[in-house]
Amino acid sequence: MPQTAATPVSFVRIMVLAYQKYGKDPTSALAQAQIPPELLHQHNGRITAAQMETISGLAMQELDDEALGWFSRRLPWGSYGLLCRASLTAPSLGVALKRWCRHHRLLTDDLLYRLTVSDGIAELSLEEKRDLGPMREFCLITSLRFVLGYACWLIDSRIALTETGFGFKAPAHADVYPLLFSPGPVHFESPWTGIRFDARYLDLAPRRDESSITQMLKRALPLTVLRYRRDRLLAQRVRECFRREIHSAAALADELNLSLRTLYRQLHEEGTTLQALKDEARRNRAIELLRRTERPIKQIARAVGFRNEKSFARAFQTWTGSAPSAYRAGRRVRQSST
Repeated sequence: MPQTAATPVSFVRIMVLAYQKYGKDPTSALAQAQIPPELLHQHNGRITAAQMETISGLAMQELDDEALGWFSRRLPWGSYGLLCRASLTAPSLGVALKRWCRHHRLLTDDLLYRLTVSDGIAELSLEEKRDLGPMREFCLITSLRFVLGYACWLIDSRIALTETGFGFKAPAHADVYPLLFSPGPVHFESPWTGIRFDARYLDLAPRRDESSITQMLKRALPLTVLRYRRDRLLAQRVRECFRREIHSAAALADELNLSLRTLYRQLHEEGTTLQALKDEARRNRAIELLRRTERPIKQIARAVGFRNEKSFARAFQTWTGSAPSAYRAGRRVRQSST
């Protein structure tokens, strides 16, 4: 796991509050996570993801509360494992998340999940039904990361967020939020709390089974801290960038919040290449212009990114089996016959 100290130590202070709530001593857990007591008093102190995993796991088991004191009743060790298993057999991510929302309410009604879809954007929101007090920030962040991490694992894909909202003011450690909720912006003092993403992720089928979930649950906590790398909708997102006239590899990588190397690697894992997607976009645009306009072939060639008509004609012949002029002529014949 990455050893960069990026996780706010203020989250650990909330866990200490949970220990106090249950009348237990956190000293041993802090020592095992190698978190010195003096670090807890640093205004903007940080710990590593590995330390966060260790202290969280110990606290959940020692307190027998996977909610770490947030709610009006304990969520005993294994509660979130039951949620994960209950969604495992869903035919799609959308159904899995609906099950998660419904089943979480059986554990507690202090915090409700809700999944909605509008204009191609899915929103997974949280509704607070009780005052969470000083535990509010940590509770809301972790509750969203729990379900987001599980969803990414379930479909074996990163879910690229379009935006994230929280109802509280930006904390001193606001810089950590883009690491947890990316690539879209994070809004503070928002009228809603939750995440939004492309609704097409909801149609993806789960890729996990009972044996894989058993292995995942042995070390589930990293899913709440680390970003999932692979994106099964990456090719579609690249196509959309091309439609928005974002063509260079560097600009695409920046727009998608990926390194160039990762962009090329993930597209290869999906069975395609950046050049293939670029050719597809050029072909579709050229066909659209040939069908719907009377623009000269030379202008169409330039409009789809070719320096001259000859190179465009050669590429179009490869794509469709016809020269641009013959394709247009054939379209006219078909129109006149109808």
